[in-house]
Amino acid sequence: MNHQDIKTFLDDLKSTQEATRTRATQSLWQCWFRQKGIQGLQQLEESQGLLIAGKHQQAEAMLTEIITAQPDFVEAWNRRAVLYYVIGDYQKSLLDCDRVIELMPVHFGALHGKGLSHMALGNYIAAIQAFRQALAVQPYALINQKLILECTAKLS
Repeated sequence: MNHQDIKTFLDDLKSTQEATRTRATQSLWQCWFRQKGIQGLQQLEESQGLLIAGKHQQAEAMLTEIITAQPDFVEAWNRRAVLYYVIGDYQKSLLDCDRVIELMPVHFGALHGKGLSHMALGNYIAAIQAFRQALAVQPYALINQKLILECTAKLS
C-alpha cells in the first residue's frame, strides 16, 4: 500500500456509508499487519495464537524479538500492547501504545487501547482524551463514544 491508498482509507473512515467505513477499517488493519510482508504477518499470527492459548510469556518473548529486529514494525508494538492489556499490565500497554502512535499517529487501535488502559487505571480524563483522538480518526466508532460517556460518568 502506498501513502495515497492509506490517505484514501483514512478519508473513507469518515464516510457516511457504513460499508465504505468497514472496508477502509479492514484495509488499514491489513496494511498494518502486512507492513513487513508475509513473514511479518506469519509472526504476528503465531504470537496471536500463543496469546489465545494463554502462553503469555512466549507471546511476549516473540513480540519483543520481532520488535528488537524490526523496531519500526507498528503492528508488532500494537500486538504487544494488546498482550500487556490482556494480562493487566496497563503501564506497559500504555508505553507500547505510545510507541505505536509515535510511529503511526492515526492508528485507531492503539489510540483506543491507550484509552482502555487509562480507563483500567482510573485515569478517566486521560482515557477520554485518548478516545477522542481515536474518534478524530474514526468518527463513527460508537464504542469510543460509549466509553467517553462511561468515563465522564465516573468523573461525576
